[in-house]
Amino acid sequence: MKIAIISDTHDNVPNLEKALLWMKENKIKKIIHCGDLCAPSILSNVLVPGFAGDIHMVFGNVEDRDILPQIAKDFKNVKHYGDLGEIELDNKKIAFLHFPDKAKVLAKSGKYDYVFYGHTHKPWLETIGHCQLLNPGTLAGLFYKATFAVWDTESGKLELKLLETLKSTNDMQIYK
Repeated sequence: MKIAIISDTHDNVPNLEKALLWMKENKIKKIIHCGDLCAPSILSNVLVPGFAGDIHMVFGNVEDRDILPQIAKDFKNVKHYGDLGEIELDNKKIAFLHFPDKAKVLAKSGKYDYVFYGHTHKPWLETIGHCQLLNPGTLAGLFYKATFAVWDTESGKLELKLLETLKSTNDMQIYK
């Protein structure tokens, strides 16, 4: 199964739409969002209409902590975990959150196979013990080029995607 790991969307609708279209065409089944989606309306007006698979998300440092989880409850394919998400996929234990210092602590704990985080906007991959610690960068393209990551759960391969290089077979908008 292929999963997209995204973070720091910061209301950049065109970048999010382009990434979602690529994900649809490349059969991405789930999204893990590591925070800073920003405006709650981005979830209901862009992310959910543009992606049919499961969406797992946590808070960043610039979201409305009251409204965003309430909107997430309206969609059966969206789960908001608060500050820390923990899931198991293909017998791999995954944690995801926004902040790098806390992510590194989780990676060092030995409890997880993968820990995903955001906040710095800088793509990063590091192995700590048996854990892969990954920051997919910023989908918004703030301070660094717009990026996200794709994880193939079967092969274990983590791949960084540079948004400006992605080609789509369909140049229409995801939603009208």
